[in-house]
Amino acid sequence: MLMSSPASSTASSWILSEDYAGLRAQALGLAEAAGLAPELRVMVPRAPWRWVSAGLWPAPLAALPPETLAGPRPDLVIACGGMGGAVGAALAKGGQRVVQVQHPRMNPGRFDLVVVNRHDDLTGPNVIVTRTALHRVTQARLAAEAEIWRERFAHLRRPLVAVLIGGSNGRFRLDAAVGTKLAGQLAQMVRRDNVGIVVTPSRRTDPAVTRILSDVLTPLGGWVWDGTGENPYFGMLALADAVVVTMDSVSMVSEAAATHVPVLLAELPGSSRRIGLFNQGLIDDGRVRPFQGKLETWKTQPLDDTAEAGAEVRRRLGF
Repeated sequence: MLMSSPASSTASSWILSEDYAGLRAQALGLAEAAGLAPELRVMVPRAPWRWVSAGLWPAPLAALPPETLAGPRPDLVIACGGMGGAVGAALAKGGQRVVQVQHPRMNPGRFDLVVVNRHDDLTGPNVIVTRTALHRVTQARLAAEAEIWRERFAHLRRPLVAVLIGGSNGRFRLDAAVGTKLAGQLAQMVRRDNVGIVVTPSRRTDPAVTRILSDVLTPLGGWVWDGTGENPYFGMLALADAVVVTMDSVSMVSEAAATHVPVLLAELPGSSRRIGLFNQGLIDDGRVRPFQGKLETWKTQPLDDTAEAGAEVRRRLGF
């Protein structure tokens, strides 16, 4: 590939991503770990390409509105996801330096670097493999968030369990019926183990599921975020003694695994080969265990490859 001159520590950068929180978090996590302050360029394809898989676009750069790629090109583009891969490969063909996050579903040699999870089963001389998804959870961020949220959670019992809720996504189902079952398991843990509990839904969580969790857990002394005010997510991770996370989200499981505490996977109906391989890998590592309606504790250490991936990007690209 055509390589530009080495970037400095103040290299300019873009993130090219669809408007999905999980994708943005992965790309931002890598950029921050590499010491970059990227500009986010959200990709919203023009008609008719918004209804066509990006891998089939004959001219990926023309599929986006002109303002998406307007302005001087940066020293580095971090592209994320399938659409990012299609656009990133087209930019790289023109000489732009591009790092692709997630499996591009094309020859990885079309990019300067590709960063994938081990369950993607992709290797190569320019491929960096991590055990978890890239993310923005750092020990410094957790320490800062702990100070912000400590007083707000001070009324809750300890040990404190943080519960991260995903949602239905085409592979797993989290509707009202499944939410009712999960709420019952969490209530069982509260009563059985006398724990405090804080719950946050995600943008994918069915509002009916959030209501069910609140109706069941609030009378037991639990706290369920209603989506208003400051987001408690990092504060929950920072102050929890254990984390329960639904198995549908690779990003949330990865972020939970970056803390110091035990992580328990809440099972959902459905299946995904890739997510199944990811979760099983962390179970085999001893970092996570299935959630059985009770608090389990064991000796754990943060599992976080994001910092190393960022350092490797800097090393290989000459930052």
